[in-house]
Amino acid sequence: MDTSRLLRTTGTVIAAAGLLLSGCTSGGSGTPRAAASSGGASEAPSAVPTAVPAALRTYYDQKLTWRECGVPGFECSTMRVPLDYENPGGGDIDIAVSRRKATDPAKRLGSLVVNPGGPGGSGIGYLQAYAGIGYPAPVRAAYDMVSFDPRGVDRSSPVECLNGPAMDKYTQVDQTPDTPAEQALLVAAFKEFAAACQAHSQRVLPHVSTVDAARDMDVLRAVLGDEKLNYVGASYGTFLGATYADLFPGRTGRLVLDGAMDPALSAVDLNRDQTAGFEAAFTAFAKDCAKQPDCPLGKGSPEQVGERLTEFLRKVDAQPVATGEADRPLGEALATTGVIEAMYDEGAWPQLREALKAAMDGDGAPLLALADSYYQREPDGKYANLMSANAAVNCLDQPPAFDGPKAVESALPSFEKASPVFGQGFAWASLNCTYWPTKATGKAKALAAKGAAPILVVGTTRDPATPYKWAQALGEQLESGTLLTYDGDGHTAYGRGSDCIDSAINRYLLEGTAPQDGKKC
Repeated sequence: MDTSRLLRTTGTVIAAAGLLLSGCTSGGSGTPRAAASSGGASEAPSAVPTAVPAALRTYYDQKLTWRECGVPGFECSTMRVPLDYENPGGGDIDIAVSRRKATDPAKRLGSLVVNPGGPGGSGIGYLQAYAGIGYPAPVRAAYDMVSFDPRGVDRSSPVECLNGPAMDKYTQVDQTPDTPAEQALLVAAFKEFAAACQAHSQRVLPHVSTVDAARDMDVLRAVLGDEKLNYVGASYGTFLGATYADLFPGRTGRLVLDGAMDPALSAVDLNRDQTAGFEAAFTAFAKDCAKQPDCPLGKGSPEQVGERLTEFLRKVDAQPVATGEADRPLGEALATTGVIEAMYDEGAWPQLREALKAAMDGDGAPLLALADSYYQREPDGKYANLMSANAAVNCLDQPPAFDGPKAVESALPSFEKASPVFGQGFAWASLNCTYWPTKATGKAKALAAKGAAPILVVGTTRDPATPYKWAQALGEQLESGTLLTYDGDGHTAYGRGSDCIDSAINRYLLEGTAPQDGKKC
């Protein structure tokens, strides 16, 4: 389970939108959706000059050529940006963009750029599958709905690492090693993944940081003809949006940051907090499961349900369950990833109960399907580049959480305290960036966005991937931050059934009026 800070919007909201934060590999990868690390390029200043530098003028002045594409009603284009903003003459990179025009031109307010998270989630996939048709009608009437695949993602010079068969093996690596030999196998898997990324994506690998993507977003704002950026970012997309606001506070319009990250936390603290977040989500699932007649983990307290799940995972670690695919039996890594996938959205809990029951009866296929959804593996064995891009961005944005296995062993007690169920796997998954070929260019720091217009920060109290306290922290850090709280389960809040949340966000987007700081729904 590759879960080293993989942040994404919930699967029910966007079937193929991407994860938010992570980038690990099974167990500390692919499981908790908290899987990736950091590594990067040169660190950018806290804010860029108000005027567009002469060396970048050609990018800001470019005209986009729109064409029909994919889904009826949507247009696509390609935007040029510098590969390296510190050396604009060193070559370009193409950024894929898509839009759906405002349905009521008379009410048009401009463009609304949306991002589903990840890092590594396809903005275009999210826009065309959900946001461009599923956002509230008044919002779609007033805005051109726009998104882009950030550099390194999907259609925008994607980071490429392991091929399908190699990824199949990678996702099965034991991420809760019990012996030195198993530790060595896990380290070898991380090294192989990193080496493959370097071999296939050497040119872009140093230039896919969140700062780079935020600067691309300002070019996009300009070529769309907008004086200020209006934006909705989910999960990791909140970090991208907050980074933009900190770099370009005077160009910040109406920003919604839903399922917020805390940019001041180190990689190890982010991963440990996310571990606790998934434990809280599992506790909610366990309480619900114990009330259901079909709960395969039995009755009792959440602790008892968790112990039974842990025992099941130990059994499939020792003896994987058949799935109908000879080279992909359901071992501990894939089983854990399947459980993690269902934690993103309480709507997936019935599916998880059925999958666990099937696995306990000898059929691992349903739980494997949940793991495949997490990794964005297609039926033909091909993977989206989500996990590759996720690791590439995270490993640039911050130094590694750990410098080697000894450091992980020292941290295990704190991770297991955060989550008796997932702690060990999340801790080992955090080793992912330790072997990354490109040195991190970013670091943890608070983002104030001094001088920005009011920014709406949204947090869900039992969010597994982006714990609620992160939203509280970001709301405090941002000089103009306003916190909106959803008391509920699942990852992110907008468009998930709360009229209170949706009405507050819609009013902000349409009228510019933020709810009172601290409003709860």
